[in-house]
Amino acid sequence: MRICLAGAEYRSAGMKPLRPAPGCVIDELRAMLKTSLILGAIAALADVAGGLVLVRARGVDRYLRYFVALGAGFLMSTALLEMTPESIRLSARLGPPLIMAGYCAMHLLEHTINAHFHYGEETHAGEFVSRHTGYSVLGGLGVHSLFDGVAIGSGFALSNWLGWLIFLAILLHKAPEGFTMASVMLASGRSRATAFYSAVVLAAATLAGVLVIQLAPRWVPYGLPVSAGVALYVAGTDLVPEVNREPGIRMALVFFAGVAGFLLLRTLLPQL
Repeated sequence: MRICLAGAEYRSAGMKPLRPAPGCVIDELRAMLKTSLILGAIAALADVAGGLVLVRARGVDRYLRYFVALGAGFLMSTALLEMTPESIRLSARLGPPLIMAGYCAMHLLEHTINAHFHYGEETHAGEFVSRHTGYSVLGGLGVHSLFDGVAIGSGFALSNWLGWLIFLAILLHKAPEGFTMASVMLASGRSRATAFYSAVVLAAATLAGVLVIQLAPRWVPYGLPVSAGVALYVAGTDLVPEVNREPGIRMALVFFAGVAGFLLLRTLLPQL
C-alpha cells in the first residue's frame, strides 16, 4: 500500500519516501491541514471553556460527567476501529509497537507525574500537600493535550473522514479535561486565575500538536500510531473508570450512546 504525504509517496511496509508523486494534490493536502488547525483551535477552546466553568459558571459542572461518558465511548471506538487499523496500514511493522509505546508512555506519566488524578472536580485537597503537585499534573496533561493535537493533525493529513472522527472524539473530553486541570490547581492551593490559565496551557499544547504535523507532515506515520496508543489509554484508563464510578445504569447508557454515535457516523458517512 502507498500513501501520499507532502508531495511524496510512502510504502506502508516502511517509512521511506519512494519518489516525488506528481499526482498528489498538494492544494488539497494544504486545505486539510488548514482545516485541522481550525478544528484544533476549537478543541483547544473547549479546554479553556472547561477551566472557565470551574472559576466562573458554577452549577454547569454537573453536566460535564455526561461528556466524559459520551467521550469515553466515542474515543474508545475511534481509537480501536479507525486509528489503530489505519496505523497498521501505514506500517505493519512499526504501527503496533508505536501504538504500545504511546500507551506505555501515558501509563508511565500517570503513575509518576500524575500519581493522583481523575476526571472531574478535585475535592480531596488534602492529597495535594505540595503546591508543586498541580504543576506536575499540568505537565502530564500537557503531554496528553499535545498528542490530542498530533492526532487531529495526523487524521486530516490522511483523510477528512479520519480527521473529523478524531476531532469529535477529542472534543467530547476536552471541556472535562480543562475543568479537571483547573480543579487540581485549586486543590493544590493556587489562585482561580492560575487555575484558569492552566486550562489555557492545555489549549496551547493542543494547538502545538496540530502545528507539529502541519510543519512536518512526514511524521504522520509515527504520530498517528503513538496518538492511537495515547487515545486507548485515556479512554480505557482515565475516562471509563469515571463512568464506572457512577452508580446505576445511566452513565453506562451514555457511554454506549458514544459508541453508537461513532458507529452511526461510520455507517452513514463513510466518506466525509
